Amino acid sequence: MASSHFRAGVVAVVRHPDGERVLAFERVDPPGFWQLPQGGLKAGETPEQGAWRELAEETGLTEADVTLQGEHPEWLVYEWPPEIRRDQEGPHHRIGQVQRWFSFEARTADLEPTPDGVEFQSWKWVTPEWLIAQVPDWRRAPYQRVLLGR
Repeated sequence: MASSHFRAGVVAVVRHPDGERVLAFERVDPPGFWQLPQGGLKAGETPEQGAWRELAEETGLTEADVTLQGEHPEWLVYEWPPEIRRDQEGPHHRIGQVQRWFSFEARTADLEPTPDGVEFQSWKWVTPEWLIAQVPDWRRAPYQRVLLGR
């Protein structure tokens, strides 16, 4: 699904066993910004493989900690704002991302992820509404679509 204009990636939603909360991670740069684990697909990697890899790399979570519940049926697209597009200029200039979203459920309520310290520095269980309010406007539509069904 990647193109010369959009980077293909995945997003991992980890739901608490209570069914009410999701696992959110605070970014290292800039601090105070929260999001879900996500990342680009590697060459030859399926979206599901990428979701498992990103989840393990960024949070330390594996199949021992979570179960895969499903995959959003559509690729979701968003464009970066101009200041981020400028940072992407060069031979692989992209204007945004196209992502496949995966839902996981924590096997236990006392799940303890380990943020990677590179992208994420801390974590907490939050309501989907809280998390959506924390992500930048330009990234909000896919979060609403998957987390709230809108």
